[in-house]
Amino acid sequence: VQLQASGGGLVQAGESLRLSCAASGIEFSSYSMAWYRQAPGKQRELVAGISSSGSTNYADSVKGRFTISRDNDKNTVYLQMNSLKPEDTAVYYCKVFNRYFTYWGPGTQVTVSS
Repeated sequence: VQLQASGGGLVQAGESLRLSCAASGIEFSSYSMAWYRQAPGKQRELVAGISSSGSTNYADSVKGRFTISRDNDKNTVYLQMNSLKPEDTAVYYCKVFNRYFTYWGPGTQVTVSS
C-alpha cells in the first residue's frame, strides 16, 4: 500500500490550499479516509473524515472552512482548506482505514503566516 500526499505549502492568513492523498494497492472505494494534523508540541488531531459511503465529519475548529472529498476513480482524497488561519499551521497526514487495516501517508507541511 502506498499513500502519496501533496499540496502543502506556505500561505498567508485568509488564503486557500488543497491537499491531495493518492492511494495505491488497496480497494480504495471500500475504505474510509481521514485527514489529521499535528502542530509542534501538540498531539495529532482529527481534522476531517469521509466514509466509504461519502459521509463526512469535521473538527469544530475547521467546520465551514475545510471540505473533505474523495474521487474513487482517481483513488484520491482531498482536503480543501479555505480561510486559513495561523493556528492551522501543522503537518497534515492522510489516513486510510477499514475495520481491519489502517495506513498512514507521509505528512505534508502547511504553514499559514499572519
